[in-house]
Formats: sequence, structure tokens, C-alpha cells
Amino acid sequence: MNTALRVTTFAAGCLTAAALGLNLEAGSPAAAQTGAEPVSKTCRVGPRSREVPIQKTEPFKMFDNLYHVGPCYVAVYLLTTPEGHVLFDTTQEPFIDDTIANIQKVGVNLRDIKYIVLAHGHLDHVGGAARFQEVTGARLMAVAEDWTMIEALQGKTGNRDPRPNRMPAKRDMVMKDGDTLKIGDQEIRFVQTPGHTPGVLSAYNITLRDGSNSYKAFWGGGGGGGEDLKGAEQGVINTKKIADIPGIQVNLLTHSWVEPNGYPGGGIHERAVLLKTRKAGDPNPFVDPATWNARAKRTYENETKRLAEEKAKAGAK
Repeated sequence: MNTALRVTTFAAGCLTAAALGLNLEAGSPAAAQTGAEPVSKTCRVGPRSREVPIQKTEPFKMFDNLYHVGPCYVAVYLLTTPEGHVLFDTTQEPFIDDTIANIQKVGVNLRDIKYIVLAHGHLDHVGGAARFQEVTGARLMAVAEDWTMIEALQGKTGNRDPRPNRMPAKRDMVMKDGDTLKIGDQEIRFVQTPGHTPGVLSAYNITLRDGSNSYKAFWGGGGGGGEDLKGAEQGVINTKKIADIPGIQVNLLTHSWVEPNGYPGGGIHERAVLLKTRKAGDPNPFVDPATWNARAKRTYENETKRLAEEKAKAGAK
């Protein structure tokens, strides 16, 4: 397969019903919880979020060229192109084998995955990086600060599995703000928004196809900065940068649930149920530019307010 690459710089599935006590529609790509707490919240921040069985999901197709391949709480997405595929994040043990199996279930050859994009250096996003690189032969992409965090995880024990972590043997692709990946019919652009970690890599201009329609997607962090005045200053830069990205119609959440309300309109698994039951002509429930625009505006306003508060505190000292 001839994969074209140009990197340049320019300025639930079904959750285990028995475990959750749910009434699921047979074959549903994600589970809808009928109680007070949505499934996306149960597996992400609820009191049962540490339970392994409820994290294991079946893969489901979100768009013609995008699959959610699990697990429940931290999303791993597979973007397909005619010249090779891109995997976003790699989860952690004990969910790596299940995620690999999910990719195979949707009929994708692991060796056709050419790039793996790592959001940031926390274990739940990078824990499977070494294993996925081995089974796919793909290039790993992360910013320098997150490569440092990834290296520090080598041999450490994770909080979901007793086995010592095994990280990639060396740094692969070191990404920078403004880089572009061209592969197949995609020209993915990257933006760095440090705060959640010293790195944080997000991607936009991801083209998703749904029948005759196509949509632009964003994947990655929300842009909030770190603590204190310096962090607030960075948060304003980050959120302004994200809010200024034009034409975003789909927000590919890195986790199933975002506090305080998931993602208005539903977390990943609630929207997946709507996707399963939609009728011909109905919109794809993951296409939601209004919620994206409101969220981008709100996060920028919140960081601007926080910056003013931090400046006032600094002036009072």
C-alpha cells in the first residue's frame, strides 16, 4: 500500500448487560441505561467505573469511515482512508486485547493502520502504544512533553492492572503545533494546547463521511490551561485557538463523559443508541455543531474569567 504522508508546519458497543443490570436492545452498538445515571457516566466517573466488565464494549460504526473500538470510558477511534488508517489513542491494560479484537471485528487489517495519534501522556491514553505499534507497524505521534511522560511510565504499575507498563522503546514522531498529516483523503491538522498535561495534542479538519454527506470533526482536549496565573494565560490562548477553528460539526470526545452533563445531547454511548435507532433521513446524532460552538465559546469565556481572577490575586499580593 502506497501511503502518502506530508507533515508540515503552517503558522457500548454493548456493555455487559448482566454487570450493569440493563435492558438492552439486541445488537445495540451501545447500551442505554434506563436509571438516573447514563452509561457514559457510569463507566467514566460513576462509582462503578473501576469495574472491568462494564468497560468492555463492542465496536460500532459512527460514520462511514470512523469506528469507535472501545473501551467504554476512554474512546479509541479508528479513521479509515484508501491509503491506510489512523488510530486515535490506545487505551490501557486490561483493555488492549479487547480493543485489538474490536478492530479486527470491523474487518480492518491491523497492518493497514499507518499512524497512531496520542492525545497526551496519561496512561489511559498511551498505555497500549507499544503493543499497538508492534501489531500494526504504525508510526506513533505525540508532542515532546508527552513523550517525556510516556517514557516515565515505563515499568510503573497502572491503577487498573497490576502488570508493569511497557512503553515504546523510543520516541517516534514528535509533533508540533500547526503540523499536518496527509494520508489518503484526509489532511488532518494538529494543535497543541498544554494544560491538562504539559503537552496535549488535538486534531481537526478530520473529514467524516455519512452517505452523501461529509462533516468536519475535532478530536482532543478542551483547551483548559494549568494552575495559577501562567496556566490561566495559557488557557486563554488554548481556548481561543480552539474556538477560532472554523466549521467544526462533530466533537470526538476522548472520554465517554465530560462533567457536568456528559456532552449536552448525550455522551458517546447515549448518542450511539440514537445512531442505532435512527431512520432514513434522520441526522447523525454525533453531528452537533450547535453544542460544539456553545462549548467552545463557554470554555473560552471561563478561561478569560479565570485569567482576570488570577491577575487580581497576583496584584493583591
